[in-house]
Amino acid sequence: MRTSSDDAILQQQYLRALSSFEGIVLSQIDVKNKLGDRLNYSIRAGLIILSVIAFSILVLLLTLSSQINRISSVVGAMNTHFTAVSLRMDEIVEHLGSMEGEVARLHDIEASTALMKTEVAGIVTITGDIGINVESVGTQMTGTRLNVESIAMTMNAMNLEIQAMSAEMHRMAKPARTLNRMFPFP
Repeated sequence: MRTSSDDAILQQQYLRALSSFEGIVLSQIDVKNKLGDRLNYSIRAGLIILSVIAFSILVLLLTLSSQINRISSVVGAMNTHFTAVSLRMDEIVEHLGSMEGEVARLHDIEASTALMKTEVAGIVTITGDIGINVESVGTQMTGTRLNVESIAMTMNAMNLEIQAMSAEMHRMAKPARTLNRMFPFP
């Protein structure tokens, strides 16, 4: 009889130990489930934060790209305009060169005018007014030649200023071109 009561006690202790073990296992499973849920929430929050950061970086890159393209196009347009102005100035210099050639011929006209003055001096008694008019023409031609030479020098100075501005714009555009080479954007 003692064996059966010992067996009954052992059976009860075994059942208690089994239920305690089951409770421990269930509580560990519950703790693991809670930790898993927390880990999932943490991962989701991290992914949301990373997505927001990635979107912000994308917006910044797109903004920077559009600004660099805009700056490059403006500088390119300015460079094109300055090149066109420089070409026009070269044409003006050519025209001024031909005008200088024409003005140089005014010296011949002045020499002819002086010769005409000496010839007219012989006929001054008959045509005194012609001598006065020819002298006035010589003076006006000299003034005209001086004015045209002054215009030619002014145009040469303007051409030098325009070329200096073109070189300065080319130098100012260099950082934007370098940045565009480093980070090419479509």
